[in-house]
Amino acid sequence: MNTAQLEKVRSGTGFIAALDQSGGSTPKALKLYGIPEDDYSGEDEMFDLVHQMRTRIITSPAFDGDRIVGAILFENTMDREVEGRQTADYLWNVKNIVPFLKIDKGLAEEKDGAQMMKPMPGLDELLDRAVEKGIFGTKERSVIKLPGAGLDAVVAQQFEVAQQVLAKGLVPIIEPEIDIHSPRKAEAEDQLNAALLDSVNQLGDDQLVMLKLTLPDTDNLYKQLVDHPKVLRVVALSGGYSREVANEKLARNNGVIASFSRALTEGLTAQQSDEEFNATLDQAIAAIAKASAT
Repeated sequence: MNTAQLEKVRSGTGFIAALDQSGGSTPKALKLYGIPEDDYSGEDEMFDLVHQMRTRIITSPAFDGDRIVGAILFENTMDREVEGRQTADYLWNVKNIVPFLKIDKGLAEEKDGAQMMKPMPGLDELLDRAVEKGIFGTKERSVIKLPGAGLDAVVAQQFEVAQQVLAKGLVPIIEPEIDIHSPRKAEAEDQLNAALLDSVNQLGDDQLVMLKLTLPDTDNLYKQLVDHPKVLRVVALSGGYSREVANEKLARNNGVIASFSRALTEGLTAQQSDEEFNATLDQAIAAIAKASAT
């Protein structure tokens, strides 16, 4: 493990940029960016366009290591280049931003009020490639709609995958997202908090994980996790809240930093001049970094 990256993730100021929309959510991301679906045909063209969008973000002077701790990439982005260097190499060695990789293959059907991760048959091979390319950690997402047995199953699966990631010397970002529209959100959050504390307490002495959580109804609900010696960092997802609302909620949760995707790119379009694009991105980054500093 890269100790400089570990230190940056542990104590760096700013937040983690989530640039990891994958196949299913890419058309929506491109549409918000001002590129409608009839502007491209097939997956190859779609991924070329989304890589252009991500390259524009990553190479922007606004996207800097003083305000951005890390960036989460989708596998396709990890395998491509930015300005002639592999993306992870560019992020760390040019921008001083720690690279992470999204490894899940999407969500399974809902069962018991939750969606677990689909099976990941090629995970070991993907993790080996990630290590080779200089990736520091991974991210894996599940979704919880209601408290109950499904929530416990999600946490168990997350920690099982985390063990596979840890075995390769990578740091997993465990993401059991609670749907912000859940009618029993606060109740699910209490159950999740207890389940996560129980799970991190069982980690080995030298094992560190990160947690990516929905902003809770009760401010500082996850304080014990933020302070936990086995938890490298707790980050928050925007989960469908607007950037403004997400930032307000985030600022009230001390020690938690952002890991926003849609809330980060809100307002960016392909049609903007570089000047407009960079100014819009700069404002977004400044606001999210400020909310992450509390």
